[in-house]
Amino acid sequence: MRREPTDAEAKMWRLLRDRRLSHLKFRRQVPFRNYILDFACFEKRLVIEIDGGQHASSQQDASRTDALAAEGFPVWRYWNNDVLQTPGAVLEDIVAKLAEL
Repeated sequence: MRREPTDAEAKMWRLLRDRRLSHLKFRRQVPFRNYILDFACFEKRLVIEIDGGQHASSQQDASRTDALAAEGFPVWRYWNNDVLQTPGAVLEDIVAKLAEL
């Protein structure tokens, strides 16, 4: 667990905290099984991960996504640059996906 979030994680947290998105409660840096989840909404059983370029072809991330999906938690991943440069588009995508749950 990191003490200081990345710029993208801090921005996303400002958008999600205090039930700002669809009145859903999100938690930040949540320990779950052997993982630390960037953001989790247990009400919707949903995980949101904010990733940098080092995650582009990470087999470890793919395994983690599969393990969380097996527990009933879909993982939605967004790039740091998208969160920092087009946060509105990221939120629109999240809202659209929430409507499909």
